[in-house]
Amino acid sequence: MTVERLALVIPAWNEATRLKEHAFSDFVTRQEVVDLRFVDDGSTDATPEKLEAIRCQAPERITVQRLEPNRGKGEAVRLGMQAAFDAGCSLAGYLDADLAAPLDTALLLREALLADSSLAMVLGSRVKLLGWRIRRSERRHYLGRIFATCASLALGMPVYDTQCGAKALRAGAATDAALATPFLSRWLFDVELIARLRDAGAAMREVPLPVWEDPGGSSLRARDFLAAPVELWRIRRRYPPSA
Repeated sequence: MTVERLALVIPAWNEATRLKEHAFSDFVTRQEVVDLRFVDDGSTDATPEKLEAIRCQAPERITVQRLEPNRGKGEAVRLGMQAAFDAGCSLAGYLDADLAAPLDTALLLREALLADSSLAMVLGSRVKLLGWRIRRSERRHYLGRIFATCASLALGMPVYDTQCGAKALRAGAATDAALATPFLSRWLFDVELIARLRDAGAAMREVPLPVWEDPGGSSLRARDFLAAPVELWRIRRRYPPSA
């Protein structure tokens, strides 16, 4: 019986001080169904050297893709996912390099795709439930809820958390089309990805995450938050929801 492996894309830009090197090597050692594909997005610090050290620990399971110059997270994810599917992977996902969602999240997303073959994408969702470990600053939580409401309205879909950096997709025509061209936004690409799959009639489902711990030090700047409404409007104008 063929085991469907998942390629996990991890975009990294100047993450040298936050990369948990042993976490990645330990993860590939203790499971055999998820491989790692780092995308170094034109880093100018020691990130390339750290990624190469991680790759050398399991070169058959870990790859590093270098982009030059910096393209932004959306393009890093898109090109990394494209490369994974072009290499023959049937399932591919992405997580943030800071591991706010632990690497085991990839196993959860993979299982959700395997449980329902009709799904083109599963989206991690940071729902604060009693007994679950979802830890974000109050400011980021409430700003996130405001943005998530706006994104849901823009998409015309009941999406709880568009911006969770944990998603997985299945290879197919709809996925290929959704990844074929660059996104409008460097940071709100998740919203546009959902819109592209929605317009293709692809099935999607949110999966609540049991663990999310914001480590701080995000590369998002205040101006990125201020630009978000304009970028969301651009996405809605390009991909208006059906009447």
